[in-house]
Amino acid sequence: MFNTLKAPAPDKILALMGMYRADPRPEKVDLGVGVYKDATGLTPVMRAIKSAEKQLWDAETTKTYTALAGEPAFHAAMAELVLGAGYPADRTAALQTVGGTGACRMGFELARIANPDTTIWVSDPTWPNHLSILNFMGQAWKPYRYFDSAARTVDFEAMMADLAGVKAGDVVLLHGCCHNPTGANLTLEQWGKVADLLEAKGAMPMIDLAYQGFGDGLEEDAAGTRLIASRLPEVMIAASCSKNFGIYRERTGCLLVLGDAANRETTQSNLAFLNRQTYSFAPDHGARLVTMVLTDPALKAEWMAELEEVRNGMLGLREQLAAELRQLTNSDRFDFIAQHRGMFSRLGATPEAVEKMRVDNAIYMVGDSRLNIAGLNTKTVPLLARAIVAAGV
Repeated sequence: MFNTLKAPAPDKILALMGMYRADPRPEKVDLGVGVYKDATGLTPVMRAIKSAEKQLWDAETTKTYTALAGEPAFHAAMAELVLGAGYPADRTAALQTVGGTGACRMGFELARIANPDTTIWVSDPTWPNHLSILNFMGQAWKPYRYFDSAARTVDFEAMMADLAGVKAGDVVLLHGCCHNPTGANLTLEQWGKVADLLEAKGAMPMIDLAYQGFGDGLEEDAAGTRLIASRLPEVMIAASCSKNFGIYRERTGCLLVLGDAANRETTQSNLAFLNRQTYSFAPDHGARLVTMVLTDPALKAEWMAELEEVRNGMLGLREQLAAELRQLTNSDRFDFIAQHRGMFSRLGATPEAVEKMRVDNAIYMVGDSRLNIAGLNTKTVPLLARAIVAAGV
């Protein structure tokens, strides 16, 4: 049977990681994989997480199964983080998932159960795994224009023109903040116009919120999501704890589903059903640490302070890179780097220029010129700036 299998298309980012590891040049710079790194190149365990783990080590008495949909305390803590204090608990169903990826997959599955004829509308460009999952599921999807590659900003007029084709019962996938791969975000005014359109069309928004706290701050990064949640009768939110809590390998995520309060229990039972059919119980360790951090005032304060250090560090690298390029080119055409938010920006370089930077300067980034700002430090920023100019970007 297995001799009929065909090799799947290789993941470009994973392939890039392999090339980077095999490169013997000591000055090589990895800007491909979407993982936060500090100035030493380490992805550290956050202080609050380490403290929570020590407390859990002393207090935990069993490793038996927890609730099928995840612990209610985790659901509540995540809902308050994403939606704010006083969120509509009577309208909110929740599911603990295997990372933000699992939350996206479960959201797509729930939408398909609710409406087998739904179409998922996805920004062009988007995180490649969105499309990979949808294609694997055989789920109908359509792109909507999002990014102006020349101006390196959101092409909002084109976005709204494309979304005018959305039909009632369709799902529109939006990035809550720190758009991956472009780093270009909607303004709050634009979020309001998107809400107007979706409300008029009878479409449901699904928000992928993978980087809350990495852009302008915890509250600021959730503003668009909260606006949508306050305006639309039905909303799905796929939230990841990988980046803002630094627990990538614990695979901790949460799917929040807002709908009619009268139907909340039915929605909740369908979410539990999805977990049961897929992997039964999501991993508990990371979710328990997140719950501890968010519900303990001292741990939460420590976590928020460290998250601000991470966010400000990335902003500083953005500003340094934009300044270096401004000096080298005597122009402001790279100032968008300082204006983008989150881990990523898309340079607008050709695949040939990206390859030239890899061959000539050991600079590794994805072929579409998405670079991970968090892969830089103050010493490698000038190396990257010179490589960009030398490659004719």
